[in-house]
Amino acid sequence: MRSKDNRKAALIREKAIEMIVKEGFDGFSMKKLADQADISPSTIYIYFDSKEDMLTKLFMEVAGEFEEDTLRDFEPSMSFEKGLWRQWKNRYRNIMKDPVRFYFLEQFRNSPRIKHEAIGKSVIRDKMKEFVKNARERNEVKALPPEVFWAMAFGPFYTLIKFHLNQSDTLDQKYTLDETKLKQAFDLVIKALKP
Repeated sequence: MRSKDNRKAALIREKAIEMIVKEGFDGFSMKKLADQADISPSTIYIYFDSKEDMLTKLFMEVAGEFEEDTLRDFEPSMSFEKGLWRQWKNRYRNIMKDPVRFYFLEQFRNSPRIKHEAIGKSVIRDKMKEFVKNARERNEVKALPPEVFWAMAFGPFYTLIKFHLNQSDTLDQKYTLDETKLKQAFDLVIKALKP
């Protein structure tokens, strides 16, 4: 049995993530991945048991990095405004650090073919639920149906992120997101959510 090479493993992971973002799950195969990484298909199986094993491990790795970054300096006991701003800034920094990984996570979130419950428990989901519960108990946010609340709390954030990453034309000029624009949108969201 051949020994594992950390650099080769990293190359395989990065090429797989890039391919899934570019071609989707239907366009992804172990053979294509081997070609992209310039290795033999059998080499991939030194690191992963199967395609499903690879997808699950890649998702867990990227989602784990996202959760770690998102939860940095965040506590569910924070005031609503301070905690939500921390979430926006942490998510912004994570996404800008490596947009390809953001798109990779989006592929998983939006794929009906992937069994989300098989991927594992989300720490961030539990912390965010606790954060919102605390904010409601302190009367810092309006009582809204959960879907309306989450759409208001993060919808504008992700819309701005996608405008930036897709280099959308707004009023015939390319949109570039920075923390000043992010804060401007955040202030409007806070105003809408406060009682």
